[in-house]
Amino acid sequence: MTKNELAAMVADKADISKEKANEVINAMTDEITAALARDEPVSLIGFGTFTQRQRSARKGKNPQTGAEIDIPASKSVGFKAGKALKASVN
Repeated sequence: MTKNELAAMVADKADISKEKANEVINAMTDEITAALARDEPVSLIGFGTFTQRQRSARKGKNPQTGAEIDIPASKSVGFKAGKALKASVN
């Protein structure tokens, strides 16, 4: 499902225009992104929780040359599915 398809479905269910649904989805993703940038978890009860995760620095290998390389520490986003989401998938 693409963002446009999601907006169309939300517009149909909420009886609003597709443009308004797209604005709502954009506002929601912008706020989730901003909260994660501030290292705040975002919990959507029944759906899941988004968190910022730390990846420590480590050694790796260049697959072409086999040479050892240093991979710097980085941040990533984690998602843990909620109980209702898990139940609907199984």
